[in-house]
Order: sequence, then structure tokens, then C-alpha cells
Amino acid sequence: MAVSPASEAKLRAAMTRLLAGQPQHTDGALTKENLAREAGVSHATVHRATDVLAEWKAHVPHPARRTPSERTRDDTITPLRAQLTLIGEQVRELQGQLDALATVTANLYAENLALRRRLHGRLPAQASGDASAPVRPVTPFDLVSSSTPLEQRPDGTLDHGGAHA
Repeated sequence: MAVSPASEAKLRAAMTRLLAGQPQHTDGALTKENLAREAGVSHATVHRATDVLAEWKAHVPHPARRTPSERTRDDTITPLRAQLTLIGEQVRELQGQLDALATVTANLYAENLALRRRLHGRLPAQASGDASAPVRPVTPFDLVSSSTPLEQRPDGTLDHGGAHA
């Protein structure tokens, strides 16, 4: 696949500067990435410019060697990437544990609320403050069918219909 004449001209000018050791926009390393940067085109454009790329490969037949600073950088980055991967796995595992604990906490809260209602002999109607409701013992059916909504008080605590400890 060919590139536009303007892109090809940019690539040829960039190649000339890089091969002459006079880069304007890069560190001067003879890499395809630097060729693209020096020309101001995308990496994909370099690979579509087959004629320019063949000429580049003729002048730079083997991959450019890394400079000592690049090796040092890569030697620093490699263990950091491995550490980041490990930490990511730990985060996913801890998030799973947190989700499981949140579910258990919600279930324990609901069970605690039901037990408090049963202990105090309150019906759902009484728990919501309805004084006209008849008083009778709470049955297991009342606990299962109770749907007293939780409301957040201004201080951030939850109001669960008046069943306080």
C-alpha cells in the first residue's frame, strides 16, 4: 500500500537527517519509531511506505543497538512491570474479598435487624412509628415479609424504622 507523496517526502527527508546524524525531533537512534517521529507521521505510515522502508532497511540492515541509558532504563522497567502485574493480581483478589465481606455484612445486618425486632416484640408497623397498630407477637412470617426501608439520618447513621439497640 502506498502513501501520499507528501508523506513519502517527509519520510525521505527524515531518513536523510537521521542517516546524516542531524536529527531535529528525536535522539538520533536509527529506529523506525524515530523515523516516524522525525518525519512527523504515524508508525503505520512508515510501514505503508514500502519503498521508503526498503531503502531504510538497506541503510540500517540490523536493528539498532540500545544505548547504555536505554539498557539501564529497560533493566529498571522490567522488574517494575512484573511488580505492577503482581500488585494488580493482589488488588483483584482483595476486591473480591471486599465484595464477599460486604455481602456477608449486609446479610448480618438484615439478620440482626430481624432478631432485634423479634426480641423487642415489634411489628413492622410499630417499628415505623404507627401507634394505632394492634400489638401481637411477631411471627417468622412477619420477619420474612417485613420491608421496613432504611433511611439515612443527617448524621450519616442508618434509621431502620425505630428498632434501636
